[in-house]
Amino acid sequence: MPQNTSDIIESYLLDLLKQANEIEIRRMDMATLFNVVPSQINYVINTRFTLPKGYNVESKRGGGGYIRIVKIKIADNYQMIESMKSSIGEELSQEDAKSFLGYLYQEEAITKREAHLMKAVLVENLLEKDADKKQVDILRAKLMQSFLTHLVFE
Repeated sequence: MPQNTSDIIESYLLDLLKQANEIEIRRMDMATLFNVVPSQINYVINTRFTLPKGYNVESKRGGGGYIRIVKIKIADNYQMIESMKSSIGEELSQEDAKSFLGYLYQEEAITKREAHLMKAVLVENLLEKDADKKQVDILRAKLMQSFLTHLVFE
């Protein structure tokens, strides 16, 4: 199956992250390596290396600038869950909800069954088609916050 350029860049970065939990790259070097514009590198990092997916990204602009990607590895589920709760905010998109659930499952904080149940509640569009998207995202954030709170107090 052919991969698009974003998939190839993501795969390259994931391979680097398998060798070390933290990598530091230069946007221009990556753009040159893959023969793309620097904004393509930004796109991949901003969409595929997010907190809900288990990554922390730091960047410094300018001549000596870099992008640091850190795979979040938290030994204590309580700390991981509290970190996730604080990052949710007032609204939560379907995509971020899926990412959070995937990360929780990957880190063995929830079972496959729990992930499927929560996906049914948080992701599948069970609300009316004419529902206000903002209100749905607010409700989804509240549901995820409640779910995470109950995970801490099993």
